[in-house]
Amino acid sequence: MASDKFLQKFRLYETRSKFYLIGRDKTRTLWRVLKIDRMEPTELEIEEDHTSYTENECQELLWRIHEGNRLTGGLKFVTKCYGIVGFIKFLGPYYMVLITRRRKVGTICGHEIYSVGKSELIAIPSPIVWPNVAYSRDENRYKRLLCSVDLSKDFFFSYSYNIMRSLQKNITDKNTGQVVYETMFVWNEFLSRAIRNHLKNTTWTVALIHGFFKQELLIATLFAFSLFKALSSWEGILVDTYSRRSRHFAGTRFLKRGVNEKGRVANDVETEQIVFEDTPDEIPHQISSVVQHRGSIPLIWFQETSRLNIRPDIILKPDVDYKTTRLHFENLALRYGNPIIILNLIKTREKKPRESLLRAEFAKAIHYINKGLPDDKRLKFLHMDLSKLSRRKGTNVLSLLNKVASDVLDLTDFLHCEITTSKYEDASSGQGAVANSGDIENIQDQNLCATKLVPLLLQKGVLRTNCIDCLDRTNVAQFAYGLAALGRQLHVLQLNETPTIELHAPLADDLMDFYERMGDTLAIQYGGSAAHNKIFCEQRGQWKAATQSQEFLRTLQRYYSNAYTDPEKQDSINVFLGHFQPQEGKPALWKLDSDQHYNIGRQGTLTEETGRSFIKRSLSDGNILCDNTGGPVSDCNVGKNNTSSELLPMQPLEDIREPSDSAPEISIEPNPCSSTNYSTLSGRHSISEERQNYLRRLGYPELHSSNFLDLDLLSSSGNSCEEEIYERSSLINSPMDVVSIESTTSYSEQGHNDEGRDDTDLSRSSSQMSDIRDYSDRFAHWVDGGGMLCY
Repeated sequence: MASDKFLQKFRLYETRSKFYLIGRDKTRTLWRVLKIDRMEPTELEIEEDHTSYTENECQELLWRIHEGNRLTGGLKFVTKCYGIVGFIKFLGPYYMVLITRRRKVGTICGHEIYSVGKSELIAIPSPIVWPNVAYSRDENRYKRLLCSVDLSKDFFFSYSYNIMRSLQKNITDKNTGQVVYETMFVWNEFLSRAIRNHLKNTTWTVALIHGFFKQELLIATLFAFSLFKALSSWEGILVDTYSRRSRHFAGTRFLKRGVNEKGRVANDVETEQIVFEDTPDEIPHQISSVVQHRGSIPLIWFQETSRLNIRPDIILKPDVDYKTTRLHFENLALRYGNPIIILNLIKTREKKPRESLLRAEFAKAIHYINKGLPDDKRLKFLHMDLSKLSRRKGTNVLSLLNKVASDVLDLTDFLHCEITTSKYEDASSGQGAVANSGDIENIQDQNLCATKLVPLLLQKGVLRTNCIDCLDRTNVAQFAYGLAALGRQLHVLQLNETPTIELHAPLADDLMDFYERMGDTLAIQYGGSAAHNKIFCEQRGQWKAATQSQEFLRTLQRYYSNAYTDPEKQDSINVFLGHFQPQEGKPALWKLDSDQHYNIGRQGTLTEETGRSFIKRSLSDGNILCDNTGGPVSDCNVGKNNTSSELLPMQPLEDIREPSDSAPEISIEPNPCSSTNYSTLSGRHSISEERQNYLRRLGYPELHSSNFLDLDLLSSSGNSCEEEIYERSSLINSPMDVVSIESTTSYSEQGHNDEGRDDTDLSRSSSQMSDIRDYSDRFAHWVDGGGMLCY
């Protein structure tokens, strides 16, 4: 297998003065030893034995250690484990976090993916040298906070595959080892920082991502398709859907909203959908991947948790220059390239403006930013009031979203690779071999092979979807995008004759189950309850009364979690991520107000870099365009992008440095469709001849320009829409024209109707025209005339 040469099974032994961690690879041919001093009460001292042992040599070494410590109790076995999560110190001694149980959840090109089954917190110093503070009440409370971050729920890792990066990033980015730990999706970056800095390697640690992972073999439903590939040569298709949650500005629903001063947004999640054939050797001949993004509306806004109000008022802090919003989109451009397409699903108008305030301000921000951008790098903004559309009679929201997704995919494409395998003479050790010039190293039948991925098509840009919480409505839109992408992925893999999948096809039902589970998981992590899946339930034809009861119970569960349990959950996350580091003599975490602890450094003083504004709940430390403080900075990250203005040229911003997780220049083998990379993208109004030839071979119609047009003028919440019963001046006045068609009904993600709903407008919908034709006509008008597309 691909991960055979990596240390992945460990046994921990102890003497009175030291811990001995014995690690071995899967084939039991490589054995290593790590020593940890137990006589130091408050400091961490680690020594790595660089000798590679055989199994017999390792047993002999342990026997000698036992004999040498016989007078003090000898060598004792502590536990078996599967990797070090990291080390942490509160007020007294250091503790070690180990993975003591794992579960295999899937494979990607032969690389095994695991979830954490169980973890254990072990104190490093011997009890004879423990400081008195180690027994204090505060120390025990910090330990309980850390342990309340349950690693057995939705934490994943791999020994040989960089799961914190997308497949395309792994193929095109040569950075490996410690550099990948600095990315925004590695949740134990802080915990593992001490051992990584001391040993200068990642041999003993595993990088944890937090989010969702599901891999399933789909073969029964394939017989409903008109397949034109011989079934005798393959066993089915594997679909991976996994989401990576950012550790930056991480937290709970009402305690983390909007964007902070460093451009980091709350509930920032990258979702990747990988499709490939299931083969006996676990190495497919082709593989395809598509990435999409969700994240809170990148404005400075927040809501105060209230036990008396299930829907607290939204407080929006004005930002004249939209600096934080620009920082956020600069980072997206560095990570994914252009174009960046924004699908905004929040409400346009309400009796008491809440979401609509953000809708208007978001439109102004995009318009302001676009004024300083060239045509091929402008942000593309599409607004759909999904709440109102879902209430309109005769409207199939999923069909409409599927059409939007198809238009987006015409513009961004997706990753499609061919995989070749050949004999490989030698392989270097160290984590991250998958990301070395497109090579994936594997061991098959004891013979080392190199598997090379050759991209035929690369994804350029990304679809960014948001609603108010980026949970319920966002998940519906992401499913529609995933379904549209799956049809094209199966088509390029020659597993389906057409590039589309009907909404009522069996495979669409399977994928809906994927995204429903993903939505529930992400909603529990951020919002405290499973997602509201009303649209999915309606698509399946479930009993309406049962659906309403389920939605009501989830609303109550989310309210209780937000009002009563989220503050402690937020404290736990802040301790785990290292946002708060306790110090004796300084205020304890639970004595600080809100996120006040972000101002306090290791010495308990305010630092310039971590200084915060008075909006405490929406900001955090660090800069998304800066390397992590205290972490190793690889030379590979320096100089790959001179300035961020190459992607989003605009007025200079102070303190902008190269991000640790920025997308570098792509250097790959020439092929018919590899001329596009993350940093240098062709204009959106032209399609290369090579691209046209590639699409013709796949059976796509000829294309002459992208479906999406940049928005030179952005409107507020709809001057040409129907009148509402509240004054439109409560939002924002704008002289710009828009294309808009909206009804006046809506529902909140909590399952409550807005006051002031005019049900009479429902009678208009079925008499107008079909949803897809209506969208297509207005989309064509938008392409010809510009402005904002507002459906």
